[in-house]
Amino acid sequence: MIKKCFLFLLLTLNALWVSAGTNLDSLLNVLDEVIAGHDIYVEKRENRIRQLMDNSSQTDPLSVERYNLNMQLYEEYKAFICDSAIHYLNENITLAGKQKDVVREDQSKLELSYLLSSSGMYKEAVDLLESIDRRTLAPQFIVKYYSCYDRAYGEMGFYTQDKVSSERYWRISQAYRDSLKQALDPHSDDFLALSEDKFRDEQKFDEALKLNDIRMSEAVLGTPQYAIATYYRAIIFQHQGDTEKEKYYLALSAISDIQSATKDHASLWMLAQVLYEEGEVERAYHYMRFSWNETKFYNARLRSWQSADVLSLIDKTYQAMIQRQNGRLEQYAFLITILLVLLLFALVYIYRQVKKLSVARNHLQAANGQLNALNKELSAMNGCLQSTNLELSESNQIKEEYIARFVKLCSTYIDKLDAYRRMVNKKISAGQTADLLKITRSQDALDSELEELYVNFDTAFLHIFPDFVKKFNALLQDDGKIILKRGELLNTELRIFALIRLGIEDSSQIAEFLRYSVNTIYNYRSKVKNKASVSRDDFEERVKEIR
Repeated sequence: MIKKCFLFLLLTLNALWVSAGTNLDSLLNVLDEVIAGHDIYVEKRENRIRQLMDNSSQTDPLSVERYNLNMQLYEEYKAFICDSAIHYLNENITLAGKQKDVVREDQSKLELSYLLSSSGMYKEAVDLLESIDRRTLAPQFIVKYYSCYDRAYGEMGFYTQDKVSSERYWRISQAYRDSLKQALDPHSDDFLALSEDKFRDEQKFDEALKLNDIRMSEAVLGTPQYAIATYYRAIIFQHQGDTEKEKYYLALSAISDIQSATKDHASLWMLAQVLYEEGEVERAYHYMRFSWNETKFYNARLRSWQSADVLSLIDKTYQAMIQRQNGRLEQYAFLITILLVLLLFALVYIYRQVKKLSVARNHLQAANGQLNALNKELSAMNGCLQSTNLELSESNQIKEEYIARFVKLCSTYIDKLDAYRRMVNKKISAGQTADLLKITRSQDALDSELEELYVNFDTAFLHIFPDFVKKFNALLQDDGKIILKRGELLNTELRIFALIRLGIEDSSQIAEFLRYSVNTIYNYRSKVKNKASVSRDDFEERVKEIR
């Protein structure tokens, strides 16, 4: 099915190429493709024949319906298998004779006569024509009657070796042709074909081409009518000496012959002959071989005789070409053998050099291995040093920040203690011991100092790790992320893990700093780790890696 679709597309493109005036090389490539797929067209015709045979087997052997089916089978066979076409016409002559149907008997005899003339059986064709009574012939067959006589004597005049007989046959053919032209409709294809032949023979090629244009415009690519029109167009260009156009239209004619499953054709072997004369022996041989196989399938004596000489000549030339190619191949084989021997010596030499290089490479690899091991050790040591330097740098930064904060806090607390001392002294001197006792019992001062301590801690920590809150939240699930209240720098959970980031991991130390119980600190740590988006066991280590 795919192949059929491909060929259908190919034929469609071919029609477009023809209308656009494609070059000959493209057309010959199309012809090659059509030849390669010729079985598809044959199968279509065989399917039609098989259907007609099935219908015929179900009809009365002496009925008009059987006669009509035989005529349809003849139409399918006349350009496909000559013997079968003759068989069905003879069967119809017998059938019409038994029915005493003179009209149908004359029709079958005329068809058979024309077919026999085209196949080279001239005596049999003339005998059939002479058995027909011109006086009783039905008017609708007069044109066919003249055409059969023209065909029979025209073919004999062309192919006979006797010059005197040839001239006589030509005169008879011309007489019937004149009668034929008078009987034909001036607008019919047969009339146009006869007029075209006349103009061509008179070397009035422009007039002949105009008539051929009309015939081609009424024909469809891929039909016998198109094949015949393009064949005679090629003959016109042959007479003009225009070989390129002759080949072009012979190729078109051959394509249509193959597409219509016509085995009785002359276009392809004529094209093969032209290509052979131009030196394209291989393609000419391919075309001639295909044409010869088609001719043998058709089984007409004249076609075999026409093709035999050309095929023999092309075959001999092709074989000679193959022999020359074989001779060149033998020379190439000898040269290749010499080159292989030289290559073998070269490979042996290279192999020995490679072995030497391999030994040297092994020594070098061993040395490189030792060097690489040393480099790895140095690299590891360098990494350790860099890591240590980074940690020391970070530790120093933390120490410097907190030492500065510590000094500032100490100075602040000294000032506060001095102010507190003066206030106590003033209260005692004034005898306000009750107020003093009230102040010392209040928790507000302690809470205020703790809050200031945590603000100082938060500020110092975030100065060292400004992205701590963002990176810490990145380690938590979406529903567990910590959202600070307005004005907050860090909350309790963040301060716990800030202390862990600073290296204070002991819960008792953290509890002492934040003024919570150890159990509370543990619960805070567990609660946060349960919301981690990373492994719970690795969470605190990941916190320590925050920079």
